Amino acid sequence: MSAATPTILATSGGYRLGNRIPLEFNKLIQYAVELAGVEGRAPKLCHIGTAMGDQDAFHARFDAAGRHAGFSTSHLNLFPMPPVADIRGFLLEQDVIWVNGGSVANLLAVWRVHGLGEILHEVWQSGIVLAGVSAGSICWHTGGATDSFGPELRVVTDGLGFLPYGNGVHYDTEELRRPTVQRAVASGQLPLTYCTDDGAGLLYRGTELAEAVSERPSGGAYVVRADDAGAVTEDALTVRRL
Repeated sequence: MSAATPTILATSGGYRLGNRIPLEFNKLIQYAVELAGVEGRAPKLCHIGTAMGDQDAFHARFDAAGRHAGFSTSHLNLFPMPPVADIRGFLLEQDVIWVNGGSVANLLAVWRVHGLGEILHEVWQSGIVLAGVSAGSICWHTGGATDSFGPELRVVTDGLGFLPYGNGVHYDTEELRRPTVQRAVASGQLPLTYCTDDGAGLLYRGTELAEAVSERPSGGAYVVRADDAGAVTEDALTVRRL
């Protein structure tokens, strides 16, 4: 099974503290798997942790969360080398690709070395759901605000560009995110930009925003745009609570 149209779920969430295990999948990851439309078997969820340097300790927690949720998990590590000779074939066997947070600048640089952008574009077009949190949200867009270079946010503009928009993450919990995004949109450094508070996500069907969702009772999503004079407006989007 696969999504009926190319599908991306770009989020600022996906995890929660577990009761008997350290980490559990929250509603956004569960929604990403639901979007894949898998029936009659365990959904195949592939984690890409490039942005945090492919940490084995986190992989173990991710796998435990996957078993708890009834998913079949795997990992595409790029450090020190890919685990398979055929990355394309490996990813085309998945139902959902989940990209974890961390340094989006480093993620994009390493992905370019391995030609992963072209492969992921084919995977997306094939109906496999692409999803992720933070760096794993910004990467699908043209760019966004990031702390990849230090605590003073900078804007990356070399995202994969599957989605022709900017992206802002952690919009409500990190005070510099909103003004950095707004300045970037006002200057034209970023195009029209969609943003998420923690716990919220943006569902794209093809390249069009289909809906904003949240795994929390609070937390919103926004669109930031500039007019021809560079004046910025920010509008709240309707958010469906999962």
